[in-house]
Amino acid sequence: MSNRAQCREASHAGSWYTASGSQLSAQLDGWLSQAQTSKRPARAIIAPHAGYTYCGSCAAHAYKQVDPSVTRRVFILGPSHHVALSRCALSTVDIYRTPLYDLHIDQKVYGELWKTGMFERMSLQTDEDEHSIEMHLPYIAKTMESHKDDVTIVPVLVGALSESKEQEFGKLFSKYLADPTNLFVISSDFCHWGQRFRYTYYDESQGEIYRSIENLDKMGMSIIEQLDPTYFSNYLKKYHNTICGRHPIGVLLSAATELQKNGVNMSFSFLNYAQSSQCRSWQDSSVSYAAGALVVH
Repeated sequence: MSNRAQCREASHAGSWYTASGSQLSAQLDGWLSQAQTSKRPARAIIAPHAGYTYCGSCAAHAYKQVDPSVTRRVFILGPSHHVALSRCALSTVDIYRTPLYDLHIDQKVYGELWKTGMFERMSLQTDEDEHSIEMHLPYIAKTMESHKDDVTIVPVLVGALSESKEQEFGKLFSKYLADPTNLFVISSDFCHWGQRFRYTYYDESQGEIYRSIENLDKMGMSIIEQLDPTYFSNYLKKYHNTICGRHPIGVLLSAATELQKNGVNMSFSFLNYAQSSQCRSWQDSSVSYAAGALVVH
């Protein structure tokens, strides 16, 4: 492994978010200052991965629940947008660059995961093309700023897993979720609505299209809050809601279920919901964003 590339560049900086460290830092501080602390310390969060102009303020509601004095290791589970993947994949690098500071991959945990035989390696190209993990890195760096020398990250690219694979990965990650020094970041947007997304579900009893989308998303969000993976997969089968991080969410729900079986008491709450725009006609399109946190009692 010694010949591997050392760094993953912040390939979406300058387009999806500002490449200026000082500007980015001020932006993130601004969004975080608007959010309330209500579910701290979070053991896991669900937060969006779109450009910051669209979802930066929504994501802050999840990141505000992270306690940097507790968290030492951040697992980031992001869906694969560009490559077909039936399992999960690990990075080949040591360092993920951000405009704030470099984040180091936890090679000890990576070694443990690799030894299970359940993972493949993603190429550097795949790693840098993918935005679902990168869009969380500035927020992680900002939130963990006061302990930046103590924090490591565990990026995991999640493929189109079957329900049984979601369970297997959930079981594997449950022992890490049980550790209070670990934080799981589950990367997902919610409904992608419109003809360009080939998804135009509309319940006219809700009134305007955007209200129907909100109702559909909030139904899914309240199901996620039940922490029941079967309930969530039944919802997806019924409505086909275009939640791009459904597999990372499924893995989290399976991991939580595993811990609950062992008597661990926890709760999940969504704290914010937003849409990129309000759809009123069939020509419109929008993406929804939700931020939530899991707390272990």
